[in-house]
Amino acid sequence: MPSKLKKFAAPVIIILVAITAYLSYESYMHVSTDNAQVAAHFLMLSSRVNGTISKVFVEDHQKVKAGDILAQIDTSDYSNAKTAAGAQVTSLEARVMEARTNLVRANELFKTQAISKERFDKASADAKDLDAKLKAAKSQAEQADLNESYTRIIAPSDGIIARKAVEPGQFVPAGQPLFGFVAENKRWVLANLKETELKDIHLGQKVKIEVDALAGEKFEGKVVSIAPSTGAVFSLLPPDNATGNFTKVVQRVPVKIEFVNLSEKDIDALQLGLSAVVSILVH
Repeated sequence: MPSKLKKFAAPVIIILVAITAYLSYESYMHVSTDNAQVAAHFLMLSSRVNGTISKVFVEDHQKVKAGDILAQIDTSDYSNAKTAAGAQVTSLEARVMEARTNLVRANELFKTQAISKERFDKASADAKDLDAKLKAAKSQAEQADLNESYTRIIAPSDGIIARKAVEPGQFVPAGQPLFGFVAENKRWVLANLKETELKDIHLGQKVKIEVDALAGEKFEGKVVSIAPSTGAVFSLLPPDNATGNFTKVVQRVPVKIEFVNLSEKDIDALQLGLSAVVSILVH
């Protein structure tokens, strides 16, 4: 081999050996995957009562605080029901007071045998019947009060309106999704690791996280939970290996990795569903 070629080959071989050694070391020290996505508490907010939307107070992608009113359902029917239920309670309370007074009087008269036992029993039964009706009326009044409060759709926590699916004048039945809502308090990554890599994964291990959309930024995390099953088990059509057409496929198990030391700016940037690359320190 010519001397010039030897001089060129030697550094290349050294570099290749160094790269191989580094990759082997990284493979030993870390378990990595790019099959991972940013996750957060996400829910669809809906109304608990039927009604026509009178006002909508938010727009798509708007930040809200816990307790903020997002939309208002027309309260006319529910206010009337609340007023009627309150009036029924007031009426029954007066009748109950009268019945209890009559029962006390009947008891005194019965002791002196001024009235028959039948009349005393009737006074007692009337008092008990009105007590029961009053209890039921109070329950109806409480429910009417709750129904009126349910006409206000409120934010359950600090967060962001991901999607608004309602407009003023729209009639909404109870349970219809009105707002897509992403809570602002936490972010985590769901990483789908190969089943062959799980033997080295433990709770509390440190994790380095990179998010494709945030090039150049690195985040810290820790392993907080490991799913008790593979992702395929809960798919819409789980594979049936008893059909005779079995092909072995390396299964993936979801591992939850929680971000640590996030700032408010970081939480805003870590949008739900973003792709991520995780590297778990296992040794």
